[in-house]
Amino acid sequence: MSKTGVKQPRKVNRVVGSYDISLLLLVVLLCAFGVVMIYSTSYYNADRYYSESALYYSMQIRNLILGAGAMILVSFVDYHFYVRVFGRSLKIKPIHMFYFLCLILQIVVAVAGYSANGSSRWLNLGPLSFQPSELTKICLIIMSAYLATKYKGILDKFKGFIPFFVAGLPLIGLVGVHDLSTAVVLAAVAFIPPIIVSGLKRYHFIIGGAGLVGLIIMITTIGYRQERLDVWLNPELQDPGSQTIQGLYAIASGGYLGKGLGEGLQKLGKIQEVHTDMIFTVVCEELGIAGAVIVILTFILLLWRIYVVAVNARDLFGAVICTGVFIHIAMQVVMNLLVVTNSIPATGIPLPFISYGGTSLVVLLAEMGLVLNVSKQIPEEGAADE
Repeated sequence: MSKTGVKQPRKVNRVVGSYDISLLLLVVLLCAFGVVMIYSTSYYNADRYYSESALYYSMQIRNLILGAGAMILVSFVDYHFYVRVFGRSLKIKPIHMFYFLCLILQIVVAVAGYSANGSSRWLNLGPLSFQPSELTKICLIIMSAYLATKYKGILDKFKGFIPFFVAGLPLIGLVGVHDLSTAVVLAAVAFIPPIIVSGLKRYHFIIGGAGLVGLIIMITTIGYRQERLDVWLNPELQDPGSQTIQGLYAIASGGYLGKGLGEGLQKLGKIQEVHTDMIFTVVCEELGIAGAVIVILTFILLLWRIYVVAVNARDLFGAVICTGVFIHIAMQVVMNLLVVTNSIPATGIPLPFISYGGTSLVVLLAEMGLVLNVSKQIPEEGAADE
């Protein structure tokens, strides 16, 4: 056992010093497609309200540059760095400092965050704003991987889950007050990886049942969430111009091949903030079922590459990090697609790499940097096993 608290991997002949190029190309492809769709979906509203049709497009290019920098930086930092001890007396680790930073930021945003639609999620820093909950995702991915590795010998017992509750619940609770959908994603990246490591146990069903009860209570006791539930259950009774109805019109009108890139009509002031959470509706309208299927298949390929890196990782710590990233992306894709098709109530979950958003894109690309770093350290025989 090393000073990091993470068991060191067995010695191998050599470590492959190259990234998973397939994974990197898929990320680049999704980001490039996202930039194109953001311009297509936002130019009308940007010109109408700000007299600058390329406003959101140029801002997303800036976000993409920042995210690419974060991905490159993280990909060069050995992922074991986050659990190495600094200071022999205090035994402080970077993941501990990152955790407390996220905790402080979530307290600040709960008290003084910028609110919209009944939800306080953003902190304003002059002309810039960001969502601390996005940082919390990557924090809990690393923390969960660290704890799963440290306590793997007792994860088959309930006491093995206690550290995950102690670490996860404060952050999940603070986020869940104003952003329930993100809290669900956080709970998944915090608690599913140790379940995978230990195997499904009976006490996991009790924990899952308690979590479901808590989720129902949080949905039904806060006003704007109840309104969203009513809209979901009875969309035909809502205003014909509502976002839900117009989004479904967009999906239905695309047909098999779509109206053509840039030719969609529902984005012309009929769907609010269409370049964010509802961007997939315009993908369906302009590129049709064919385009939508290609986007979904691209996400499946990306998740498969992350899975390949996870199963061939140098050690358990790297494997669980990749598992957390896999869960994060998979949940956001599924939840976004379910929302735009009105299969679940509306949430604030964007489509990874494609929806407009600064903090979300930067954090997602940083997570890709983590996976690329793990892939760079795959042992030679592990790479051969692929």
